Amino acid sequence: MADLAPRIVFIDDDKYIRKSTVQSLQIEGFEVAGFADAGSALAQIDSDNTGVIVSDIMMPGMSGLELLQRVKEIDPDIPVILITGQGDIATAVQAMRDGAHDFLEKPFATDNLIEVIRKSLDTRLLILENRNLKMELALQNAPGQRIIGKSASIQQLRNQVAHLADTQADILLRGETGTGKELVARNLHEISKRREAHFVAINCGAIPENMIESELFGHTAGAFTGASKNRIGKFEHANGGTVFLDEIESMPLDLQVKLLRVLQEREVEPLGSNRQVPIDVRVIAASKTDLKQAAEEGVFREDLYYRLNVITLTLPSLRDRVEDIPLLFHHFTIIAAARHDCELPTLGADQLEQLVMKDWPGNVRELKNAAQRFVLLGAESALELDQIINLPGLTQSTSLHERVEWFEKNLIEKALHECNGSINSTVELLGTPRKTLYDKMRKYGIDKQLFK
Repeated sequence: MADLAPRIVFIDDDKYIRKSTVQSLQIEGFEVAGFADAGSALAQIDSDNTGVIVSDIMMPGMSGLELLQRVKEIDPDIPVILITGQGDIATAVQAMRDGAHDFLEKPFATDNLIEVIRKSLDTRLLILENRNLKMELALQNAPGQRIIGKSASIQQLRNQVAHLADTQADILLRGETGTGKELVARNLHEISKRREAHFVAINCGAIPENMIESELFGHTAGAFTGASKNRIGKFEHANGGTVFLDEIESMPLDLQVKLLRVLQEREVEPLGSNRQVPIDVRVIAASKTDLKQAAEEGVFREDLYYRLNVITLTLPSLRDRVEDIPLLFHHFTIIAAARHDCELPTLGADQLEQLVMKDWPGNVRELKNAAQRFVLLGAESALELDQIINLPGLTQSTSLHERVEWFEKNLIEKALHECNGSINSTVELLGTPRKTLYDKMRKYGIDKQLFK
C-alpha cells in the first residue's frame, strides 16, 4: 500500500535538473521521490498512490510515453505530467490523447510546475475520496448482513473485502469459531460482479465422507447404489458465482487431491463420468485451524494449502475487538426484537460493562445468541444480564416454545430465591394462582426447599 500522504514522483535522467527540481518541490512542502529512470519509479507506483507523477519524455530505456501507458494500466486516474526539451507539439498532443494530465516544455518555470502539480493533486484526492465513498455505499447497501464494527481490525477487513471483491483470486479465511467467516464470504460474493449467480455454502465437516464427492462434483445415473439419475454438484450449480468451503480442514485427503485439480483446471468430473465440465467459480475456503501446521502434520495436503493461501484474510476474535461489542449487541437485539415481535430492551451502563468484560469464546455467534436471549428473557424478567448471557442449554436453534419454558423456569426460581422459598410470598410476587405455581414447579422439577 502506498503512503497516504500526497507524494510527487519526479523522473528525469538529467541529475542536475532532477536534484534542483526535487529540492524546489520539497521547499514547497511536497514529499518528493526522485528517480533517474522510469523503470525504478514504476516499481513504487500502485493504485493506492495518492500523489502525482512528473516525468521527462526522452530517457534511456523506458520513455515517458511508455511510462504513461504502464501507469494507466495500474490506475487510469493517476495524474501524469510529462516534460520535454524537444519542443515537439506533436508529441505533446499525442501525450494528452494517451491520457497525460498535463504537458510542460523545458525549460519550465518552477512556479508553473508547482501550480500544475497542485491542481493535479486536487484532482487525484477528489477521485480517491469518491472511490472510498462508493466503496462504503456498496458495503452499506449490499444485501444480507454487513460486517459491523468500528475497530481498526474490522475496518481493515472491510477494506480488504471491498478491494478483493471483484478480483478472480480464490481466498482463504482464517478465524476462530463464531468470528463470521461465512458472513465475510457472503459479503465478498454480494458486492462482487458475481452477485447475480449462486452463492453455495458447503460445510465440509457436516457431509458424510461417502457422499461429499458426489455433493461437490455431481454424479451420473448408476454411479453408485441409489443414484437413479444424473445430478449436478455444488460446484456446477455455483457456475458464475461463488463456492464457500467451510471447515475445509475436515475434507478427506483423497478428495483434497480432486479439489486441487478443480482449482487448477476449473473443471469438474461428475462421479461415474469421464466428461469434464468447465466451470467459472470463485472458491472461498475457511478454516478455524492452522492449515500450514496441519500440512506439516500430514493431515492436510501441502500443495492444496499453498494453492489456497494466495490471499488469506484473518478474522479477528471478539476479545481482540472489544470496542465493537456494544454496537454488535445492539444490532443483534434490534434484529431479535423485530423477528420475535418483542419490545426492544435497553442496556444500562453497568450491563454494558458486563458485556465488554465477559470472555466470549464463541465470539460473535455467542454474542448474537446472548442478545437474542436478552430480548426474549430480559425485557420482562427479573433475571440479571449475566444470568441471561450464561443460561445453559439455550442456543440459536432453540424453539420459541422452549425459550418461553426457560423464561418461566428461571422467573420462578428467581422469585423463590427472593422469597426464601415461601410459596405464599412467591404467589403474591408473581401474581399467579397457587395451583398454577405448583403445577409449573412440578413441570420444571423445582424444589422449594433449595431456596430456604
